Amino acid sequence: MAERIEQRLEDRIPELEQLERVGLFTRKEIRAVLRKASALEYKIQRRALRKEDFINYIQYEVNLLELIKKRRARTGYSFKKDEIEHSILHRVHSLFNRATGKWKDDVQLWLSHVAFCKQWNAKHQLSKVFSTMLAIHSNKPALWIMAAKWEMETRLSSESARHLFLRALRFHPECPKLYQEYFRMELMHAEKQRKEKKEFEQAKMDLGEFNYSEEILNGEMARIVYRDASQKIKGVEFQLAVLSIARLFDFTQDLQKEILESLQTGYADDPLTWDYMARRELEQESLQPTEHTTKQRKVSEMAQREERCCAVFDEAVRAVPTEDMWKCYITFCLERYNRKTNSKELKQKRLERTLSVFSKAHESSLLSEALYKQWLQLLLDSNLSEKAVEVAEAATKNFSQSVETWQMRLQVLIQLKRDGVTQCFEEAIKHVKSKGTLPLWTLWVEWSEATNSKEDTEALYQRSLHATMPAESVTMKEMYLDWTYRNCGYKKVKRLFTSLCENRPFSLDFFRKMIQIEKEQESCKMLHLREYYERALREFGSTNTDLWLDYIKEELSHPQGKPENCGSIHWRAMKMLQGDLVEDFVSKYTLLQTGHL
Repeated sequence: MAERIEQRLEDRIPELEQLERVGLFTRKEIRAVLRKASALEYKIQRRALRKEDFINYIQYEVNLLELIKKRRARTGYSFKKDEIEHSILHRVHSLFNRATGKWKDDVQLWLSHVAFCKQWNAKHQLSKVFSTMLAIHSNKPALWIMAAKWEMETRLSSESARHLFLRALRFHPECPKLYQEYFRMELMHAEKQRKEKKEFEQAKMDLGEFNYSEEILNGEMARIVYRDASQKIKGVEFQLAVLSIARLFDFTQDLQKEILESLQTGYADDPLTWDYMARRELEQESLQPTEHTTKQRKVSEMAQREERCCAVFDEAVRAVPTEDMWKCYITFCLERYNRKTNSKELKQKRLERTLSVFSKAHESSLLSEALYKQWLQLLLDSNLSEKAVEVAEAATKNFSQSVETWQMRLQVLIQLKRDGVTQCFEEAIKHVKSKGTLPLWTLWVEWSEATNSKEDTEALYQRSLHATMPAESVTMKEMYLDWTYRNCGYKKVKRLFTSLCENRPFSLDFFRKMIQIEKEQESCKMLHLREYYERALREFGSTNTDLWLDYIKEELSHPQGKPENCGSIHWRAMKMLQGDLVEDFVSKYTLLQTGHL
């Protein structure tokens, strides 16, 4: 092994001598490079190879290349690149080849090699990398697309790109993304040929030796790709994706028409088809001359376009009366309403239209829970409070099992300061199952704290502890403890804490809250703190190292503390903590003893 490493280091000597001779590196720097290279070589020649060693070596060589590049720019010396950079590039490629040969499944390693080749314009090497990578990772369509794009855009080889796409489709015959990118590539190829032909014609050159097929120029190859894909891939999303690609090219009107006809005949009942057809009306150009168009005229034209869109949507909801179709219609109306405009008249018209569509969807019983929420927010923003209350009530009738819907209705009533909040809370708790009602109880007690008497609020807290699931009651205990301290004082909260400790489960924050309350007292007693810490450790002592450390700190810092207890606390922690937590505790305890924690 040592002989092999020595040989590889000797192979570096010519490039290093050149670096020193031309003044890019000093003799001291050359020696440092040799020392570092020697260390890195030993690491990658070991029997047990590590991927990180190869990555570090490659990164070092890349950094060296970047440094040489900067030195050349600073000194203005641009010769001897074959003797210097070429040698380093060859070594990096060799390292990448060894690494990817050893860890074939690491796609990120392959992509790093691809990025390196692109950065240093190593086209021939990159072609080999893509070939090897695709032979191993043929199951990843994104890699095929990357390779084909490089062939098309960098090497300007449409034929190679087409060949790669056809190979990829043999492995992935039903991959929509592959077909979309293949379709795009064929249109790009047609556009490129059209531009070439136009330039030749403008230069009045003889086109006899160039064979420009009219079919290819008109995008026939892309049409073949589309037809083949349509037979294998079903779904309106693919049709719309292909159509959006075709619209990027100005010579594809016939192709767009064919895709559109296929969309309307094959997917007439799909909401996305209707959504696309409606939104097309926004893009229809005005028949009026665009010169000297006033702002009022622009607003009028936009209003007319939106009316045409809504006419299509109205037809759509009659033809396809589904929740998804209404969602498309409402989403369109909300998008238009949220667009900025200086015209108050247009803004008001958009608002009225949006509210009207919401009402129609509600009357059809095809409004989703999420859209009810958006409708309510729009009504509240528009100061239509009476309608908001009515809609909130309707939403809870349609989704009586939903906690979020009841919460939304209650928030509306509280925000508008309406009567009947308590009755609404009672109704919500009656309809919703006990599991998951925590948001309703927290909202109820927060509202009660602000509006009701202490007695009523305390009774509500007591009720919530029995009504919620055990895991959810933990949060209510914390809130109850906090509220009692703020409103009833220390003695009451201490009695409450003792009472609440009789029923599990607990949270760590519950105990920490009580510890914090004790510390805030003028006569903070260590006896009480020990009781709270001991209770907390019984529940969380096996899983929390910080609790033990805080207990030890308290004994050390409190005026009534007993530092001699720290040893026994430490011993108990070591016995009680599980797994790696013991090591973590020992580390932190050592830092505490040395004054670093």
